[in-house]
Amino acid sequence: LLTVTVFLSTLTPKFYFALTVTSSFISGLIFVFEWWHFRKYGTSFIEQVSVSHLRPLIGGVENSPPAPAAFSAGENETSRQNMPECKVWRNPLNLFRGAEYSRYMWVTGKEPLTYYDMNLSAQDHQNFFTCDTDALRPSDTVMQKAWRERNPQARIKAAHQALELNNDCATAYVLLAEEEATTIVDAERYFKQALKAGEMIYRKSQNCHSQSPQHEAQLRRDTNVLVYVKRRLAMCARKLGRIREAVKMMRDLMKEFPLLSMLNIHENLLEALLELQAYADVQAVLAKYDDISLPKSAAICYTAALLKARAVSERFSPETASKRGLSTAEINAVEAIHRAVEFNPHVPKYLLEMKSLVLPPEHILKRGDSEAVAYAFFHLQHWKRIEGALNLLHCTWEGTFRMIPYPLEKGHLFYPYPSCTETADRELLPTFHEVSVYPQKELPFFIHFTAGLCSFSAMLALLTHQFPELMVVFAKAVSIVS
Repeated sequence: LLTVTVFLSTLTPKFYFALTVTSSFISGLIFVFEWWHFRKYGTSFIEQVSVSHLRPLIGGVENSPPAPAAFSAGENETSRQNMPECKVWRNPLNLFRGAEYSRYMWVTGKEPLTYYDMNLSAQDHQNFFTCDTDALRPSDTVMQKAWRERNPQARIKAAHQALELNNDCATAYVLLAEEEATTIVDAERYFKQALKAGEMIYRKSQNCHSQSPQHEAQLRRDTNVLVYVKRRLAMCARKLGRIREAVKMMRDLMKEFPLLSMLNIHENLLEALLELQAYADVQAVLAKYDDISLPKSAAICYTAALLKARAVSERFSPETASKRGLSTAEINAVEAIHRAVEFNPHVPKYLLEMKSLVLPPEHILKRGDSEAVAYAFFHLQHWKRIEGALNLLHCTWEGTFRMIPYPLEKGHLFYPYPSCTETADRELLPTFHEVSVYPQKELPFFIHFTAGLCSFSAMLALLTHQFPELMVVFAKAVSIVS
């Protein structure tokens, strides 16, 4: 003690200042390296080294989450090279304006659709249901104006005017089915009339489509009308409980118009097959459409995860799995959940009922909150039906964010998560809904620790520079006490 006291008494304030400055500099370098390592790899370097090398030396057991599946490298590279902007897609399961959206507004007094969403639908209707030859038929001319009307009553009135001019105006029946019908039964009745008129017009267009470019445009329009009507009739059958009939109609539609895969009719088919609990058929549809050349969707990724979870969820127990490790089937299920969560991280909170659902919008943003709402609205019942599936999801979904290197800049299986989704979702979803945002990764403890150490040593260096004698006395007192 006497030797230590003599040694400390010989140290000058310059020594303490140099010591604190050096400590601040070294801790700053460590902090910068830790931050860089976290941004690049998603983990703390100090924590990784301690878990990987030090814990086994002191007899600890590593409990790291299972590694994600090695999905196609081509998928990973192709998706990263083609990083899309926030493109809005038509919701393949959108509800009926009159029979469902309007009914919700009558009951709650809240508008379920935003002006932006309805404006996108108006543009869709003009693209799908109009063409340059509409001026040749008075009823189509009236409908061309009807699709541009903002007032619902004005659109309905125009549709009735078109039917007065031509009782076989298919698009007029479509508008009345969507907006005037107050029940699904009424909507189905209108769509059946539209189907009868649409098939007749479609056959006529087929016979003369090669005569001129105008006739080709008319055939495209009549094809769009026919496909739209058949799809909505299948959805009516699904909503009215005639599920096998709906499945047959969807399959026939996909066979008749195989080039219209961009309409995502297979997502309607997946939902109906899940309701029938025809899981083998669901797997067959997934095998065809879960492909790297097609845009992924929450319906594809989460349905694949549900089928994998179904094989193990009934007997899955987190405590048992932590003791004996995961089986091959359980690893596959966990990897499928990680894949789905990385594609759209908003879905689990709706499936686990940690967040309230609203009516899905007519348009969705892939990987966004709007897509999550649309998926969970129709598929929550299918997850509940399989015993233990939601429990497995609850135990594993949060682990995805620890495994992705840095989601907004570098994904693991998909391209980085688009940062523009929040703004687009706010325009698609109603104002009374709290938009979900991408869950940010929490900073590891050692980043906070090194940041605090750097700040503390820098503060000591500053105090030593400003009050050298006082800090020397303080340092000697601390040394003696310790």
